[in-house]
Amino acid sequence: MKVKYFAWVRERIGKAEETIEPPASVRTVEDLIGWLARQGETYAHAFETPRVIRAAIDHAHVKSDTVITGAREIAFFPPMTGG
Repeated sequence: MKVKYFAWVRERIGKAEETIEPPASVRTVEDLIGWLARQGETYAHAFETPRVIRAAIDHAHVKSDTVITGAREIAFFPPMTGG
């Protein structure tokens, strides 16, 4: 699946997107964040406070307990403010 990173998540990881193949045990957005956080220091830094990270699957905002099976694209970004 393709994973995209935005704003300070992208800056901390050092890339805008990548294609990944997480293990079968990674079933939800929350699982994916945890798995990514264990992929290296930059990922650990980007996902150090997972409750503030927002996610979208195939361009639709989702909650952390959403199942990722069948997702073509998952995007991670920090909370947004209006303005």
